[in-house]
Amino acid sequence: MQALIHGIILSFGLILPLGVQNVFIFNQGATHKKFIHACPAIITAGICDTILIFLAVTGVSVVVLNFEWLTILLFIFGFIFLIYMGVVMWRSNPVANDNIENQNRFSARRQITFAASVSLLNPHAIIDTIGVIGTSSLTYTGHDKLIFAIACIVVSWIWFFFLAILGRKIGQLGNSRMLLKKMNQISAIIILGMALYLGFNLYAYL
Repeated sequence: MQALIHGIILSFGLILPLGVQNVFIFNQGATHKKFIHACPAIITAGICDTILIFLAVTGVSVVVLNFEWLTILLFIFGFIFLIYMGVVMWRSNPVANDNIENQNRFSARRQITFAASVSLLNPHAIIDTIGVIGTSSLTYTGHDKLIFAIACIVVSWIWFFFLAILGRKIGQLGNSRMLLKKMNQISAIIILGMALYLGFNLYAYL
C-alpha cells in the first residue's frame, strides 16, 4: 500500500507542472471536434512515459545517460525540435469546430511524431524521471517496486486523458476560429520559452 500511495503522489507531483508534453496534449484536445481524433497524441505520450518510467525503475536509463556525448546530443535535438514545434504551432491556422472538415489540424501521424518527440527529446523530463522516480524506486524491491512503477504509469495515462478532455471542453466554450488561434499561439509561446530555457541549460552544460 505504501508503494502504491508513494507512486501516485510522486507521479502527480512530477506531471502537474506545465510542460511541453502537457501543452501539446491539451492543444490537441482543444482543436479536434471528436475526442477520438486526439487519441494518437494521448496514447503515444502514455506509451513514451511508460517506457521512461520502466527504464528509470530498472536502472537502464542511468547507464545510458552516463555517456556525456549522448546527454549533449539529447539536449541539442530537444532544443532544435522545440523551436520547430513552436514555430509550427504559431503558424497553425485552425478554424471553428463547426467547420472541422477544413481545419488545419494535426494528422494522426503528425500527432504521434510530435508527442513522441516532446516526450523522448525532452532532457529535463528524462532527467526528472531518472532522478526522481528512478531514485525513489530504489526504496522498494520485488512486488513493491512493481506496484510503485504501475502506480506512476497509471497516473500518467489518466492525466493525459484528463488534459485532452479538458482541452476539448475549453475549445467548445468559444466555438470560434479566434479562440483556437489564440490557444495555439499561447501554446507556441510556452514551447518556445522552454526551448530557450533548454538552450541556456545546454550552453551552461557545455
